Amino acid sequence: MVNIRVARVEDLPGMQACNLHNLPENYTMKYYLFYLLSCPQLSYVAEDEGRIVGYILARMDDDDKDKADKEAMGHVVSLSVMRTYRRLGLAKRLMIQSQEAMAGVHGAASVMLHVRKSNRAAFSLYKDNLGFTVHDVEKGYYGDGEDAYVMRCSLKGSDASAAAVV
Repeated sequence: MVNIRVARVEDLPGMQACNLHNLPENYTMKYYLFYLLSCPQLSYVAEDEGRIVGYILARMDDDDKDKADKEAMGHVVSLSVMRTYRRLGLAKRLMIQSQEAMAGVHGAASVMLHVRKSNRAAFSLYKDNLGFTVHDVEKGYYGDGEDAYVMRCSLKGSDASAAAVV
């Protein structure tokens, strides 16, 4: 049985391995460590018999933290589930756990993420199952030059926030 729990420092090699198997973006261990230590309550792993089979790495966006009129916003840095564990709802469960922590711990009003324009499965998950909408397109966002959809979801007072507490 797959267990979802808060990520720990000792999970980082498993998270990185999951990323290397599934995503074209490869991050250094320093990258994972920085985000995990910056907001330890926001990142989760899916674990099956001690093996990391999925993860979400998240943070709070603090680009506008000096502006009093801006509401707190979470940011999904990376989400990955091993191929043999897909279509089991793990990505959705990881997202929901992280969104609940963003809202509950940090008072986030919304969450944003980037997704490759070619990644139809992820786009569908975010749009159709989690209530995200396309906010913008960032040209050449990825290292290979592919564009990214910038997607956002409200975490309060909407159908999306109801999904986040399922």
